[in-house]
Parts: sequence; structure tokens; C-alpha cells
Amino acid sequence: MGETFDFIIIGAGSAGCVLANRLSADPDISVALIEAGGTHKHWSVDIPMMGLVNVFSKRNWKFETTPQKALNGRRGFQPRGKVLGGSSSLNAMIYIRGHKADYDHWAALGNKGWSFAELLPFFKKSQHNEAGADDFHAQGGELNVAPLRSAGQINDIFLKACDDLQIPRNDDFNGKKQEGVGLYDVTQKDGARCSAANAFLDPIIDRPNLTVISKAHCEKILIEDGRASGAALKVGRKSQQIFARKEVILSAGTFGSPHILLLSGIGAKEKLAPHGITQKHGLAGVGENLQDHVDYGLCYTSKSTDLLGFSLRGTLHNIREFFKYRKHRTGLFTSNYAESGGFIFIDPEQPSPDIQLHLTRALVDDHGRKLHLGHGYTAHVCVLRPKSRGRVALNSSDPFAPPLIDPNFFSEADDFEKLLAGVKFTQRIFSSAHLDRVKLKTLYESDSEDEA
Repeated sequence: MGETFDFIIIGAGSAGCVLANRLSADPDISVALIEAGGTHKHWSVDIPMMGLVNVFSKRNWKFETTPQKALNGRRGFQPRGKVLGGSSSLNAMIYIRGHKADYDHWAALGNKGWSFAELLPFFKKSQHNEAGADDFHAQGGELNVAPLRSAGQINDIFLKACDDLQIPRNDDFNGKKQEGVGLYDVTQKDGARCSAANAFLDPIIDRPNLTVISKAHCEKILIEDGRASGAALKVGRKSQQIFARKEVILSAGTFGSPHILLLSGIGAKEKLAPHGITQKHGLAGVGENLQDHVDYGLCYTSKSTDLLGFSLRGTLHNIREFFKYRKHRTGLFTSNYAESGGFIFIDPEQPSPDIQLHLTRALVDDHGRKLHLGHGYTAHVCVLRPKSRGRVALNSSDPFAPPLIDPNFFSEADDFEKLLAGVKFTQRIFSSAHLDRVKLKTLYESDSEDEA
């Protein structure tokens, strides 16, 4: 028999770290936190600009989608954090809450407790907002939220171009309104990443009632008499089981959670039987109704070494910036890449903005997996409320095989039309004379206005 805890939390990501913190605050409750990846204490995690390293590293699950019919059979890259802190240890550190209308819609559907007014106290409880407290923000919480320390010159140029189109400025996307453009706040502290592991796990890691098991791959949830009783793990080369007196909490992410449920025999029989898995609990919705925000990047080349890139001049500039970072925790190495952007209405009849923009201070082609010599910037256009629905399913009964991920992009034509309209709108911004002094050309001919 393996060790027994009151609660087992599977997945030490953005949710799992918070749950471990809150549950273990009661000294009479024992908690086990399980994570497939290793430690978050690594320079590529801590230094914001070095996040690109983890596009390729072992700290990334590096999932891919199935071939997408609407994209001529292309597979989409789906990076996810395989590390303490989960994707908060890999992401661009932007601090964004959902729109009030979205939460209120969830509550109207019958999800008690999910309205914006009910959630706001919890947002504030977890936050330490360096800019100060107000009706929407608080100080004293675990997660440090800060303004960018050294935003690049490209952001000011971008915002001036937006001014010409009378797009409103917004200094706080998490305040009274979301619409507009501006600089993003980031989850950083003293110029370094503040992940969920930094914020919620590190300060309480020595609690005697908390056990963190890293590099532990969850093979399945154990079920006895119709109840989740524990978890089967592979820790290194050793298989072991642990048990829960009260609850097994699954927080393994959008892809990991349904994958583990299906491996455990929880789901529709027709999804399990082809893989030789006996159904333990019928639940038809497991893995269904996957929604993903489809995104398109307009890439522009530039000579400016204030932009991240690869060149001799850029290397010399980066060396100077690295020593600035070491000494003052300022400069280029504090960049989260996606420093500015905003929320815009393509359809003014919608209850909230339907397109989000991210201006990245680098050429970001295929999530940064395609590297280009020189410098540049990228305007990302993202559909916020896609109508297309996909699924997560099993590739096999092997718990180490990746899940089958099918976002079913553009199965609803409205998503394509919305994205196209957003791209055309964004091209108007980037055709501004303000950007001429930093723009050389588009990276791809299809980025041109004539091709849109």
C-alpha cells in the first residue's frame, strides 16, 4: 500500500499550486501535489526574455494537434508547461482576467458562483498589484503584478498608430473596461518571472502537511466502489500508488485532465473500448467541446536592435543588455516579448471585444520555432470567442503517449471571417507612417494588404 493523504492534486500548474497553497493552510489537512515535470528554478524560467528556450526544452510537453482540414492538413503546435508552475512557468506573463460579460454569461447558464462580482474578491485576494489597490485590484496577495520595466520603443510607435485610427487607450485592461490598446501588466517581480510556483508554492513548500512529488507521471486515477480513491504514478522508473481520504483533484490542464480521465476509464464507452480500457464511469462529455483561440501573426522585419533578433549588432547590444539586467534587473532581458496590444470590437453588437492584439518585440514565426536572421516584430490577431468545437481523445492506452488533440479550427465559418476582419483591421494600424521608421518589409508576401 502506498502513502495516504487527505487530498491529492494532480498537476502543479496555475491551478494546482493555488490549490496546494489554500488547502495546506489548514495544518490538520495533508496534501500531495503531483507534477510530471521538474523544478521551475532555472534561468530560462526566471529571466523573462529567455522564455524562448523553453519552446524547445524538456519543460514543455510540446503537444501537436491532429492535421487540420481547414489548414490544408497542417498540425498546430500546442506548448504546455511540464514543470512546477505549469504553463505559468513558460508563458508570456501577461496578467489578464476574462471579461465581465463572459463570467456573467457562465453564471446565467447555471454555474453558481462564477459571476464576475462573485469572482472579483478571489482575483483580488491572490494579487499584489504594484500600481496600488482600487475597486478592481489589491495588494498583499501572492501573485505579483507589475508594469513592464523596460518597454521597447516599438510600443509607443504602435500606440501612436492606434491613436490615428481613434482606437482608445487603456491603461488597465483588468479595470472598469477592457476595450482599447496599451501596455500589458505582467506577472513579474523585481524583473523576474513570478509564476504560480514562485507565488503560491515557494513560500509554503516547507509546510509539514504538504508533499510535492515532481517528475511523477500520472498513469491513471484509481477508482474503488465508484469513488476516486488515489492515483497510479510513475516516478522515474518506479511505479507507485498513493491514496486520498477525501478527494482526488485533477488540475492537469486543458489537454492533460481529459487525457487522464479517459486513461482511468472515465468517459464514453465508445472512446475507451478501442483502446482496451474498461469503462469505470460513464461521462460522455470528457474531452468534448474543446475551444481554442485561433491566432494569426503579421511579421515585419526591421533594422532596430531594440527589437529581439539575431545579428552581429544585435548580439553586441544583447551583451550590454544582459549586464544591465544582472546589475539593475532592467532592460531588454525583462521583456515578456508581447509587451503591448489590446482588445477591439470587430462586431460592435457583441457584449465584449471579439479580437485581442498582441504586439511582440520579435519575429515570432510558428511559436518562435522558425528562427530568422535579423530583427523584427509581430502583430498577433486572436479570435476571443471561437465558435468551432473540437475534442481531446486517446491515441492509445499508453499513458506516456500524447493525447489526440483536434481543435477543429475553422469548422465554423464565422471564426475565419472574424479572424480575416481582425487581420485587415490590424494591417491598417501597421500601414501607419509612424511605423515606417522601424519597418523594412513583411516577412511573408501573404501578409500584405493586397493579399488580405
